[in-house]
This record gives sequence, C-alpha cells and structure tokens, in this order.
Amino acid sequence: MLEAPTFRWLADAVLLLHLAVVVFVVGGLGVVLAGNLMQWRWVNALPFRVAHLVAIAVVVVQAWLGQLCPLTVLESWLRRQAGEASDGAGFIEHWVQRLLFHDLPFWAFTLAYTLFGMLVVAAWWVFPPRHDGRRCSP
Repeated sequence: MLEAPTFRWLADAVLLLHLAVVVFVVGGLGVVLAGNLMQWRWVNALPFRVAHLVAIAVVVVQAWLGQLCPLTVLESWLRRQAGEASDGAGFIEHWVQRLLFHDLPFWAFTLAYTLFGMLVVAAWWVFPPRHDGRRCSP
C-alpha cells in the first residue's frame, strides 16, 4: 500500500499535469493566432491542431454533461488518500490551484468553455490546418 507522502506527490503531479493541459488549451489558441500572423508554418501542422481541437472538445463535452474534469477528481482522491483536504496547503497546491480553480457557478464555466471552443473552431476555419505544416491563407 502506498504511504501518504507518495499520494501527496502523485496529487501534486496530477495538479501540474492539469496545469499543463490548461496551458496547452488556452495557449494553443494564442499560438495558432500569433503563429499565423507571424507566418510560423508549424502552427498549422495537422497533429498539433487536431490535438488542440480534441482537448477543448473534451472540456466542452464534459462541461455540457455536468461532469468534473477527471484530473480534478483524481487529484482530490489522491489528496484524500494522503490524509489531506482536497484543496491542499503546500506551495504547489496553493499556487497552481489558485490559477486553475475559481469559485463560480458551474454554468459560468460551461459558458466560458463553450465560447472558447467556438473560438478554436473559428481559428480552424480561418487558419485551416495543413497535413504538411505549411501555412494556409485565410
């Protein structure tokens, strides 16, 4: 059986993974937009664009189904296994959770995720991806 410090370390790792996913989803749109303006060919590479579209699609679908993010659920479970409150008090938990989690009604997140997803789809249409990574004209 794993001990509390191991569960705590795993919870921190999941929290950092969650942050990385958020940075990819939010930053990915910025990279697509800025990259096309700066004529960076790689930002329209099909694998990058598909991964970005799928990531935001998963978030939007989860929100519409009223489900919490599985990374949030896993982190909370790991913290409980470590004997901690799920909101943690350590350095990593404190600062990363302040960036990721906000006290708003669930519908506000669903609306924000949906609108952001629409922006990603619009960017897909304005700057279509290319299988060979070359820049497409809008």
